[in-house]
Amino acid sequence: MDRVHIIGAGLAGLAAALRLSAKNIDVVLHEATQRAGGRCRSFFDDTLGCVIDNGNHLLMGGNYAAMAYLDEIGARDRMSGPEESAFDFIDIPTDKRWTLRPNRGPFPWWVLSKDRRTPDTNLVSMIPALKLMLAGREQTVADVIDADSVLYERMLEPLTVAAINADPSDSSARLMRPVLLETFGRGAEGCRPLIAKESLADSMIDPALAELEKRGVEVRFGDRLQKLHIRDQRVDAIDFGSNAARCGSRGNVIMALPAWDVRSLIPDLAVPPAGEPIVNVHFKNETAKKDVGLIGLIGGFAQWVFTRPDTISITISAARDEAKLDAEEIAQRCWADVRQALSLDHDMPAYRVIKEKRATIAQSPEANATRPDNKTAIRNLYLAGDWTDTGLPATIESAIRSGNRAADLAAATLGR
Repeated sequence: MDRVHIIGAGLAGLAAALRLSAKNIDVVLHEATQRAGGRCRSFFDDTLGCVIDNGNHLLMGGNYAAMAYLDEIGARDRMSGPEESAFDFIDIPTDKRWTLRPNRGPFPWWVLSKDRRTPDTNLVSMIPALKLMLAGREQTVADVIDADSVLYERMLEPLTVAAINADPSDSSARLMRPVLLETFGRGAEGCRPLIAKESLADSMIDPALAELEKRGVEVRFGDRLQKLHIRDQRVDAIDFGSNAARCGSRGNVIMALPAWDVRSLIPDLAVPPAGEPIVNVHFKNETAKKDVGLIGLIGGFAQWVFTRPDTISITISAARDEAKLDAEEIAQRCWADVRQALSLDHDMPAYRVIKEKRATIAQSPEANATRPDNKTAIRNLYLAGDWTDTGLPATIESAIRSGNRAADLAAATLGR
């Protein structure tokens, strides 16, 4: 039978299923747990009395694959961002505040305006950022940008840590090039920040499942892959323990699982190791400020503050040391930054600390070189996930692009 089995219902698997079903290809989507979304998941928290996400995920207007995905599932209006592209920042030690405001159009005249660019910088001091465009495969961000510069401290370091989940000294400079080109390089629309109004499930997962159901795609929850049965360099059957799916001579398989899970199932496959943890803290929003928004923190314990009607959430990426602390200390230190950033005067409200120990793959130059292609040596087996070789950091955009490419490859070879 000409069918594609997709294993894993995270964003990469959902994107692949949408792509294939749009081509009228028979698809079965298998998910080990009882919910879709993978590492982009939402759940009701009893302490806060509302739905929260496991982590805060930011999209940019230049993430064209993610925007197309949202359009396909009819959910772009479930994302929120400023009408004009703007990033608010506060330097915690000095309480200095500013807003980064890129202009419309690709020519970046905003760097000439002191009211739009990073404070205490000028056109000359921003020129070194162009070195990222010419960085070699073995160079890190810290190798090409002066770590003592204001531009590094107030713009490139926080952007790198957020995008790559690693200190700039461990971050592939090559991965930052597309981040800058596809966002700031496209002007205000390309770098307009967008976050889910309600939750990730509400904006990116549930509408995708509804669209797949409408198209007649079968989603099987509780199907945890145990083994792939290989014959003549093809996947012949997929073993889920209590049941199995036959691929035969005409079916294809897309594995849209985390790198470490794929490595355990295909021992000969080289994959990048796990990267550093990400710590998120969600506080109950007891203020009168209910707008959806974000603010970047420089020199604080926390890095980004996301505000929604029900919650105030913070993110700490590359959180190797922070993840070792107990939840109460993390919350107390984050709340001190939140109070200052949002000019609040009340005590710390109810909170929930979430530590994602394997939030992303490692993304050093060495680790980046091990990211595999979507094709494998097994003729009817393809890979999808933010950890595959998309040329991007391991982000939502990378996951969706990988799912699209794996789907296109599987569709092109179906029945061969």
